[in-house]
Amino acid sequence: MASVAQAQTAPADVDAASIQASPDVVAATPAPSSKPVITSVKEKAAEAATATLSALLPRLAASDTLPLVDRSAMVAGDISKLLAAYDLSKEGVVSQEQQGGKVQAVLQRALALMGTPYRWGGTSPDSGFDCSGLVGYVFRTALGIELPRVSRDMASKADAELVAARDELRQGDLVFFGLKGRINHVGIYVGEGRFLHSPSSGKDVRVDSLITGYWANRYLSGRRVAM
Repeated sequence: MASVAQAQTAPADVDAASIQASPDVVAATPAPSSKPVITSVKEKAAEAATATLSALLPRLAASDTLPLVDRSAMVAGDISKLLAAYDLSKEGVVSQEQQGGKVQAVLQRALALMGTPYRWGGTSPDSGFDCSGLVGYVFRTALGIELPRVSRDMASKADAELVAARDELRQGDLVFFGLKGRINHVGIYVGEGRFLHSPSSGKDVRVDSLITGYWANRYLSGRRVAM
């Protein structure tokens, strides 16, 4: 994939609501002896999720010169190769929450939406997303968590921990941007100094740098949503 592309205009902001949570784990057998097997499956799932995200991060920045179909095929191919070595089906049914935990569930849902077009007021993959519409959809469908509709309200959410320092951000944190202290944009931190967001009209959901360039200069704060 091409290197991280920097958005050139600050996005508009408006967003929406509701869905479900992950199912429970069903062990392959109810006998006590099955517990070590479940632990092993959980560890393998977490390892698979972590390896996938870490390996894909450098390639996740969208390139406006690459057609969406080509970008999607490249990412899907990488995921297939990385997960090919992890055969979890033989040990039982593993819930999404156990495949790397709740943070991984958020990141996996978010990354699956890469390439979705920006649309002001959009709140679904079919309609497209604005910045807060994307963030709200991810948390709602991945964990059943309802977030405020617009970025400035997300930033003042009472039960979300403030992350003041940029170097204290963790994967899954919300990151906020704006000018002169006024928040007008939000994304999801994915690690390695990068965040996923829906930038602005004419752009797609993508990953950009939080350390250098346009968005680095407009970063204001982070919030850690209670999961």
